[in-house]
Amino acid sequence: MVENRPILNLISHLVLLFGIAIVALPIWITFVAATHDAERMAQAPIPMLPGSYFWENFKETLFGSGLSGTQTTAVWRMLLNSLSMALMISFGKIAISLISAFAIVYFKFPFRMGFFWMIFLTLMLPVEVRILPTFEVVAQLGMLNSYWGLSIPLIASATATFMFRQVFLTIPDEMLESARIDGAGPLRFFWDILIPLSRTNIAALFVILFIYGWNQYLWPLLITTDADMTTIVMSIKQMLQAAEQSPQWNIIMMTALLAMIPPVFVVITMQKLFVKGLTETDK
Repeated sequence: MVENRPILNLISHLVLLFGIAIVALPIWITFVAATHDAERMAQAPIPMLPGSYFWENFKETLFGSGLSGTQTTAVWRMLLNSLSMALMISFGKIAISLISAFAIVYFKFPFRMGFFWMIFLTLMLPVEVRILPTFEVVAQLGMLNSYWGLSIPLIASATATFMFRQVFLTIPDEMLESARIDGAGPLRFFWDILIPLSRTNIAALFVILFIYGWNQYLWPLLITTDADMTTIVMSIKQMLQAAEQSPQWNIIMMTALLAMIPPVFVVITMQKLFVKGLTETDK
């Protein structure tokens, strides 16, 4: 029986609305700032209602010169750079993690668990810890200012390997025996049985890894010296420091708004698979 507690319900709803306001207010201010011109955004107080310059700012930011008086890369090119990096990191991590988890679970070779724990221990060495030797390797291989340099050092993932290992361990051994009886080899078993059974987990991991790759800031900042390889996250920081002029908040906020669209689109379109992949335990 559910008890009716009006005061508790009121407090719960107030806390929920307060949390929504904390999250939504910065996004609303970003949207409002993207709909006003530069002169209005330079005045105090900042507006809280939308203006009429949304499409002008949109076209100027995405296809125009962006910040006036600067030599910044076009925003569409920075969006393309971020999208390419995020997709390469996501697909690369998933592919390598699937193969390594498949080998660890289904192949019997010496020191199998030792290799697994070696992979798992790399969680204690994030990019920030190994960034200098990683940069030296990337520089020696000539991958500075390239998509390969942006993505390959971030592809290896112990977390994804551990996740797929746990998924594969839930698959009944009877499926493996049935595949052997039907004459399926390891690759056929992997492609026709394991991959379809893991599709929701792959989708959930893709959402996480895409956002991880999209939000990268430190690594692209370190290895890119060519303006044409600038990512969208880097550009927002650079716009705030541009050319000793007062920040053009309408352009900066429109850039931030455009930077939100791809991650939000991925989350919205894959939310059902994302939730199912994180909560599903039985195969």
